[in-house]
Amino acid sequence: MATDASPQFRPVPPPPDFHPEISLSQSPAHDGLHFWQFMIAGSIAGSVEHMAMFPVDTLKTRMQAIGASCSVQSIGVRQTLGSILKLEGPSGLYRGIAAMGLGAGPAHAVYFSVYELSKQVLSRGDPNNSMAHAASGVVATITSDAVFTPMDMVKQRLQLKNSPYKGVADCVRRVLMEEGIGAFYASYRTTVIMNAPFTAVHFATYEAAKRGLTELSPDTSNDERLVVHATAGAVAGALAAAVTTPLDVVKTQLQCQGVCGCDRFSSSSIGNVIQTIVKKDGYRGLMRGWSPRMLFHAPAAAICWSTYEASKTFFQQLNSSYK
Repeated sequence: MATDASPQFRPVPPPPDFHPEISLSQSPAHDGLHFWQFMIAGSIAGSVEHMAMFPVDTLKTRMQAIGASCSVQSIGVRQTLGSILKLEGPSGLYRGIAAMGLGAGPAHAVYFSVYELSKQVLSRGDPNNSMAHAASGVVATITSDAVFTPMDMVKQRLQLKNSPYKGVADCVRRVLMEEGIGAFYASYRTTVIMNAPFTAVHFATYEAAKRGLTELSPDTSNDERLVVHATAGAVAGALAAAVTTPLDVVKTQLQCQGVCGCDRFSSSSIGNVIQTIVKKDGYRGLMRGWSPRMLFHAPAAAICWSTYEASKTFFQQLNSSYK
């Protein structure tokens, strides 16, 4: 009987580290989203928020940047706005917006992705853990501030009246040549100290307000409406802004020091700056710009959170369509 001389193919056993269930498209780790989707959602939210509210931010910076050549008399929002429109036109409200665009997108991508990952780890499955939300917000802001602070400094210097800089590139070049790279981070410590309580109050208030609003309409709790995110974000933003205004004044002074007549400080010590402000303008000086700051953060937070949640919903639906 003839035997089959054709070659016999035997299956090759897989290597011991082969895992067929792992693919390049790993399943979402949290809220049905991938890490990169949190980053994109956060970047979109941050960019929309800051671009929409930029004129109000310019008013706040002008009111806070009081120096040796500036009057310490009380300057209101209406006076500041009228002065800018009269002397510079509407374009004066948008000077420095390019720096904001370069900083806000990347910083918020880091901000929201770190927040979501931290919340997942710290909450341990408890969606009502306010301490976990607050702690996650602090971790997120410390990380994102390292990305945003340099461009925030450039943005504020460009916002000043009679700013000597032609634009973002000119400001970056001249600061590097005249003051060194450390000038970009002169306010980083103050920014972190300010934003840590700001973010803790913001996130804890937002999550609590969102939970309370959805409980009022339990039938829509699984379909969180835009108005819920906007309202919760506005409440959280306004409260956090009011609490941290004094540190925001210190931050503005440090970032604008030596420019357009603003005071220059011997160190970036928060205490040193506070003493200078109180000596020149009394304790009221620490609350300069509180009204535009609240006017900025209430709608800005509403815009940011609603845009962020809408972006998350888009990605969740996109991911579910591929399952």
